[in-house]
Amino acid sequence: MLAFTALLLAGSIGSSMVTLPAGSWRPLYGRNGDAPVKVASFQLDRDPVTRGAFLAFARTNPQWRASAPEAGSAADLRRPVTSVSWHAANAYCTAQGKRLPTTAEWEYAAAASRTKRDAARDPEFVQQLVTLYASRPRTLPAVGRGAPNAYGVRGLHDLGWEWVSDFPNAPKVHEHHAAMRKRGEHDLYCASAAIGSLDPTNYAAFLRFAVRGALGATSTMESLGFRCAA
Repeated sequence: MLAFTALLLAGSIGSSMVTLPAGSWRPLYGRNGDAPVKVASFQLDRDPVTRGAFLAFARTNPQWRASAPEAGSAADLRRPVTSVSWHAANAYCTAQGKRLPTTAEWEYAAAASRTKRDAARDPEFVQQLVTLYASRPRTLPAVGRGAPNAYGVRGLHDLGWEWVSDFPNAPKVHEHHAAMRKRGEHDLYCASAAIGSLDPTNYAAFLRFAVRGALGATSTMESLGFRCAA
């Protein structure tokens, strides 16, 4: 038992947080005259939650054991936890006294390259992201090895997709977007076309929104993990 606990703790890395300053984020869809979404200063996990960290959580929260991956080796425990639902990810963050990041917060952090805090309109950076998304291995590498972006956050693009708190089909958010479509308004999270997009060249953003648009709160994917915010 002690050896197993030590193994879990060895995989429970990536819990340190980075403080991001207040700023703004411009959604992929909207009107040219729309003001950017203001983002208050917040904290974000430096790395995605690992398999070891989630297993440690599941051991003390038996109701989530079915969502936990098999222990595997020490190397496996350092990989990002994936195949967990939004409910499981939300419960984990809540248990840590944290929360899932909002879409605005996640995109704000992810717009940073290694040297620029806002590289969302940098064609070279966008193309790098598309290449990273297309070349992700099925077995994700351990967290903490990639270079941090300008905020000090790692793994936002070169590991798996990540849950956010307010994805399109999240409780209440889904009702809001259904009402928008009924009124004939453009769904801000629709990635099926560039119509209404403020930046139709940002294919990496289309990919992210397409993934989010296909998720339900109980969805799981081998390439979908999460990190927490505060």
